[in-house]
Amino acid sequence: MTAGATTAGVTVRSVHDVAGLAAVADYFSDVWHTPRTAPPYPAEVLHSLVHAGGAVHAAYDGQRLAGASVAVLGPERSTYSLVAAADRGLGHAVKRAQGAWAAGLGAGSMRWTFDPLVGRNARFNLVKLGATGTEYLVDFYGPMTDGVNDGDESDRLTVSWDLTAPTTSYGPEGTRERDLAPAVRTAPDGGVLARRGRRHVWCRVPDDIVALRAADPASALRWRHAVREVFLEAFAEGFRATGMSRDGWYTLARTEEDA
Repeated sequence: MTAGATTAGVTVRSVHDVAGLAAVADYFSDVWHTPRTAPPYPAEVLHSLVHAGGAVHAAYDGQRLAGASVAVLGPERSTYSLVAAADRGLGHAVKRAQGAWAAGLGAGSMRWTFDPLVGRNARFNLVKLGATGTEYLVDFYGPMTDGVNDGDESDRLTVSWDLTAPTTSYGPEGTRERDLAPAVRTAPDGGVLARRGRRHVWCRVPDDIVALRAADPASALRWRHAVREVFLEAFAEGFRATGMSRDGWYTLARTEEDA
């Protein structure tokens, strides 16, 4: 989606003006539960990024700001998405606008990171967009003090999105193959954490890590360490994250060359 296009009554466009960028900064504060006096991305930082050739896109549902994203140019025809957030159901429009901006500058791919324990984000990134998880980063940001991540370690999964690939759609879950594979690890809740086949590893995440972190930080941290161990081991063997099921299971796969 290009800037200025409209889908289902929502307009997504690039933002350059001071007032618009300040509104985006406020929106990010609300999403990450920080005071508006201490936003994750201050308006002056957003303005500097735009001035340097980056892009801030905002989604408007009528006059209401309902989503935003920030991206910068990277090396070798790539771009990096610093942040993206949107009201439920609008994330795809924001991300497609960001991707169209990057492709218009000749970029062939876009990278970003997200919390691997947030299953809904994993499904959006890996399944709906068709990105691939390529790198597991341990405690990437160090301690974070916003209202969403506070009290946890900031592990992140890097994903790469091929901007030249056709638009993807939700495919089959492949649960039968997963459920027939041997269990190899136990989760903090006593259930199966990971299963393994010859060319696939499956790893489960909690239903709602944000709620769990608020209610039981110690349990959330146990999940963090357990999933981290599975991913680091799998990535060291050449696996990459390629899917996420509706019931919270990652699929990690190897290419034919690595199998």
